[in-house]
Amino acid sequence: MMAPMRDDVWGWRSSRTALIGLALVAFAGFCIAPLLFLVAGAFALSGDLRYGDVPLLLDIRQRGLLSTTTVFGLGAAGVSTLVGAPLGFALARVTLPFKPLLRVALAAPALLPTYVVALAWTYLVAPIAGDWAYSVVSAIVVMTVVCYPLSMLATEVALRRVEPRLEEAALLVARRGAVLRRITLPLAAPAICAAALVIFVLAISEFGVPGVLRVRVFTTEVFTAFAALYDVRRATILALPLTAVSLVTAAAAAILILERTLTTRRGLAVGAPVAFDTWRRPALAIIVCVIVVAVLMPLAVLAVEAQRAASIVRAVQASQRAVINSLGLATIGATMVTAVATFLAYARVRAAHRTGTVADILMIFLFTVPSTVIGVGLIGLWNRAGPLGAFYGTAAMPVVGYLARFIPVATLAIAAAMRSVPVAHEEAAAVSGSGWFRTMTRIVLPQIRTGLLAAWTVSFILAFGEVGTTILVAPAGESTLPIRVYTMIANAPPGHVAALALFQSAVGLCPLMLLGGALASRDTT
Repeated sequence: MMAPMRDDVWGWRSSRTALIGLALVAFAGFCIAPLLFLVAGAFALSGDLRYGDVPLLLDIRQRGLLSTTTVFGLGAAGVSTLVGAPLGFALARVTLPFKPLLRVALAAPALLPTYVVALAWTYLVAPIAGDWAYSVVSAIVVMTVVCYPLSMLATEVALRRVEPRLEEAALLVARRGAVLRRITLPLAAPAICAAALVIFVLAISEFGVPGVLRVRVFTTEVFTAFAALYDVRRATILALPLTAVSLVTAAAAAILILERTLTTRRGLAVGAPVAFDTWRRPALAIIVCVIVVAVLMPLAVLAVEAQRAASIVRAVQASQRAVINSLGLATIGATMVTAVATFLAYARVRAAHRTGTVADILMIFLFTVPSTVIGVGLIGLWNRAGPLGAFYGTAAMPVVGYLARFIPVATLAIAAAMRSVPVAHEEAAAVSGSGWFRTMTRIVLPQIRTGLLAAWTVSFILAFGEVGTTILVAPAGESTLPIRVYTMIANAPPGHVAALALFQSAVGLCPLMLLGGALASRDTT
């Protein structure tokens, strides 16, 4: 006879309630509170606006910033989609050798620090094109290299979820090309458009690329207002439009894809999708060209430029403290992010449909909030008298920045993996008398260990390259490698900077290569 489930094991008094409650408190404190404080501060300022504050967003300079930011965002979203969507199609519908490794290689630019890619671009193009290398067009090209993997992965997932029976029925009366145009692509279009919206917000929220390429946009203006002019009022007011655009666009993206991908609890479509293996050779050639241009070329440019340094090893040793700080803080940050995100992802997957929808919208919004905006919010929240102020002056603040920035994306990634775990497994464990924590550690987590490893790896790489928030919240005298590289770009020998940037890229790509090898060992299709 099966034992009944006890309330103290699975109810409100269980470890499930305590751990998910702690994760929600951490999420609210690190991710939501800084933005709420920023908005509250803006409303407080609105009651004390000076005459010169009112036209802040309306004068000629700010209109120029708005125009440049919009062109940058639209250009990056459009070109990234043109590059990424065909690659996603090839990964989903063309039989390719070593596909898991190709997927990881194509996705690698998304995890390279954006300012490192921009730096490589200046070394490659500036000697030939001069000032054109420092233009909004160049910024669009660099942002495309960084963001096309988002469109690629979204397209691949959408195409894999297309119901094969619809295509099979269409093939009875039409050719493959017509089925692709009239059935497959229209069904995948919402996810592709949603990815384009997310890329648009990420582009207008980007700080590193415009900063290195000297393109003045809202994010660089927020940083300048706060870090250079010490004008909190101006930084706060300029941060609000970016925050509002991020919220609206994230909601639109979520609405487009929630019903088709994020909130669905079923797996990939059953049956064999329509394959386009006649395009195998051109698809493979294009993929190899993209890998060479987007991954190998920037690294090669940095390697060539680094040869100008007296010694790459000496250049790294000269920044030894920053390197050690970055490795330690990124490891701690990635571990804490993954731990919090695991319980948030469990709550999201097991939540009701409507609650889960709201949670997805919130996570996408928080993921797209500009790093400089998060930095300003963290400063306003933590830089005060009392315990928070004492903590603010420590080297742990970059970890707080990592938690604020990367918990949302890790939660989305782990939730995607956790959907594959049937609820029946937990129910069977509960009926047998197993506690929730034991069920999680013995049944649920082992089934998603690859997803957890991927989330930790991505969090580590992103934290190791984070600069927009860290440069604002790091205490005086403490530096991470991204801060050191970014601040040295303007006044240090190019070879020295290139050596550090190359080292940083290598550290970030090593765990990604290990993850790709692990995935390839599981699936070679």
